[in-house]
Amino acid sequence: MTALQVSHLLVLVPVLAAVVTLALRRTPHLAAGVSVLAALGSFALAVVGLVVAPTRGTLTFGLRAPPRVGEIEMPLDLGAGPATAAVAAVVALVVVAVLVFTRWYLADDDRLAQFAATVSLFTAAMMLVVHSRDLVLTLVGWEVMGWCSYLLIGHWSRKETARRAAYKAFIVTRVADIGFVLGIVGLVAGAGSTGLSQVVATWSGPDVPGSSALRSLLLALVIIGVLGKSAQFPFQDWLPDAMEGPTPASALIHAATMVAAGTVVLAQLFPVLVLADGARWLLGGATAVTMVGAAVLALGQSDLKRLLAWSTVSQVAIMLSALATATDEIGPDPALFHLWAHALFKSLLFLTIGWMSVVAGSTLAVRLHGAGNIHPLARVSWLFGLLALAGAPFVVGGLSKEHVIVTAYEGAIGSGGPGVLVLAALLVTVVLTAAYATRAHLVVTSPLEFADPNADDAGMPPAPVLGALAVLTVVTVVGGLVLLTGLFDVHGASGWWILLTLLLIGIGAAVSYLARGSGDPRDAFVRSPRQRALADGGLGFDTAYRTLVARPVLGLARVVAFLDREVVDGYVRGAAASAGIAGWLTERGHRREAPSAGIGLVALGLLVAAGTAVLTWR
Repeated sequence: MTALQVSHLLVLVPVLAAVVTLALRRTPHLAAGVSVLAALGSFALAVVGLVVAPTRGTLTFGLRAPPRVGEIEMPLDLGAGPATAAVAAVVALVVVAVLVFTRWYLADDDRLAQFAATVSLFTAAMMLVVHSRDLVLTLVGWEVMGWCSYLLIGHWSRKETARRAAYKAFIVTRVADIGFVLGIVGLVAGAGSTGLSQVVATWSGPDVPGSSALRSLLLALVIIGVLGKSAQFPFQDWLPDAMEGPTPASALIHAATMVAAGTVVLAQLFPVLVLADGARWLLGGATAVTMVGAAVLALGQSDLKRLLAWSTVSQVAIMLSALATATDEIGPDPALFHLWAHALFKSLLFLTIGWMSVVAGSTLAVRLHGAGNIHPLARVSWLFGLLALAGAPFVVGGLSKEHVIVTAYEGAIGSGGPGVLVLAALLVTVVLTAAYATRAHLVVTSPLEFADPNADDAGMPPAPVLGALAVLTVVTVVGGLVLLTGLFDVHGASGWWILLTLLLIGIGAAVSYLARGSGDPRDAFVRSPRQRALADGGLGFDTAYRTLVARPVLGLARVVAFLDREVVDGYVRGAAASAGIAGWLTERGHRREAPSAGIGLVALGLLVAAGTAVLTWR
């Protein structure tokens, strides 16, 4: 089997699984089982893809006779490369774990089959984005993921908060996608082709269509779409609200699919991005603000699931910052390697907290005190997931974060780009991440406080779920060994930077540990009820959205509706009344009534019509 055949199957198999699963929705557990088997098949294909992946470059395969739309050629290529194979493999692994967990977590849900089918379709869309070598296919996968995220977040649609979170995610990402679509259209129009290789060659070559300013503008529009999908500033507020969805949906969206898809797209366009200084500054500035701000908010959350959500916002900013600062020699692989690492440890953390929440009955920190004591695997999974999140050396998250920091440093000492800004933000974020990761560990491993003598039995998942968590834990610890395969082309990490980040991690962890007192370290950082409400509310961004965007738009819509109803429709009603009166008069004329009476009635009808128009206008 060739790498190109694997690419096609990795897109096709989840699509077929979604169709079959939905067809079996009347037998939900059978349907979910089919989706798990299909996910296992996809993972096996992804492993084969790792073996047959090209050692360098990218293989592409499209239609023999590409269709044309006007003067635009559409090759509709799929492709495979070493980093592509690695990303596809980690996506497939996370999907298997999520679906196995879903069969237990949503066992009593009457819409289990629909959820599993949506997960399969979501997977197909992500695989399409990963393997796409055509911007039309990229756009298709991008938009399907947006639609599926709406369905997954709003799965518990009987809850008003879940419906609102789904609407919010859909609207915010759709607004940002306006920029994404405009940028893609501009790149395609300049290249005369939707093929990625042609677009990159055209816009990174010496004869750039238009000017270098136009190139930066088009890349900036694409980046706006990426910022929306990845929940970066100023679009960051939708992702924590997405926690209203089931935990498996959170694990999928946050770990290896939608919020990370922008990293894949910009990595594919990297030869163009590296030449667009304006776009790089936009990306670097947004990610610098986001990674620090989201880390601060994570530290202040009263809900540990929302803590993980804000940590996702921060970690995605870290992987995108590698693209904003990388030089042409370094390339996009440090960002993709951090995507690989983040997919592993974040899916592990979300699934583990989902397990603990079943026992504790909530994801609030006050209810999760000691929840890690329910089982040794829960405690170990939580510990190593947080170590990777904090960037501890040698676990997968530590290795990937070191390469991002080195990338930012190389960008900082080079000419141009936001390297200095991003590097400073990264070092601050290391301290903050260690602080909130330590806080999460202290809360979960504190003495058991919720009293349920049957909690262990009631919350014990079946063997497949425990096996999935164990596999994710092991891969989180040893996943950095993927660097030995050469799938990611990254430069060696610096020993000095490792020592510095280890020192910063120690500072953050020590501050959180010393602030614990006899309870949650958060109480030392966020003391007043008002501060806690502000932190839980994302610093009021949701209120700002409603005040500055939603209310003006709704107000304008009401004005337009009034003008349409009372002014435009008034003329229509007046014309209808005039026609009715004229018809009545004509009918009377045919009955041979006196001409003088007919003339009077005509005059009366005209007066009525004129009066109606004047009253309507007022």
